[in-house]
Amino acid sequence: MWRDEFNGDAGTAPDTASWSYTLRDGCDAGICGWGNAEKEFYTASRENVALDGRGHLAITARPAPPGLACYYGPCRYTSSRIRTFGKVNAVAPGRVEARIKLPAGQGLWPAFWLLGSNYPATPWPRSGELDVMENHGSKPGATSSAIHGPGYSGETPFVHAYSLAHTSFADDFHLFAVEWDAAHVHFFVDNTLHYSMTARDAARYGPWVFDQPFFIVLNLAVGGKFDGDVGSDAVLPATMLVDYVRVYTVKK
Repeated sequence: MWRDEFNGDAGTAPDTASWSYTLRDGCDAGICGWGNAEKEFYTASRENVALDGRGHLAITARPAPPGLACYYGPCRYTSSRIRTFGKVNAVAPGRVEARIKLPAGQGLWPAFWLLGSNYPATPWPRSGELDVMENHGSKPGATSSAIHGPGYSGETPFVHAYSLAHTSFADDFHLFAVEWDAAHVHFFVDNTLHYSMTARDAARYGPWVFDQPFFIVLNLAVGGKFDGDVGSDAVLPATMLVDYVRVYTVKK
């Protein structure tokens, strides 16, 4: 249905026909740090998000420059979060996949995820969220996939880890994917199915909200509740490299 191979000159921005930016430090209604006490300030700067000239998108976390203010005081880090909101939707039944090389280091939180296209008019978690890939930077050999919805959000019961046997997700690119329809969600790593759930599973907690279109989010967070704060700024700059993102639909 759609794809972005991130081909272009080094230092150029991702295609604005497909991607927009989520900016600043995530303060809304008195809750900051995107609800997770994260420490990054998201920007649209080419220092934080740009093509690398070799067919990849680079999302890079860096020490913040002087004078940038965050909810907790002077900002410690900058990074980027991009999304296809209002531009590209994935529809069920379908598949979304991305080939990504992750950074490693305590406090880093790279993620590839989807939100219901009715967000923010329909607030989270009623909008639904599909976390295709999240990684604790302190555990570079493991990623996880999760589902959030009304009655099963936050510390969701629907989460599953996937671990490599002897290598790290920071050593090379790996393929992360989700497939879903009106009654099922399946998560894959390198085309190996590692987690599935059904509408019947969700019904034990709340309504199923995954029979709708979703938009795509790519980001690299720093600090907060997921992997704790950065142990040493020596891990920076840290880059999440995305080779491509592809969206498929299933013909009926």
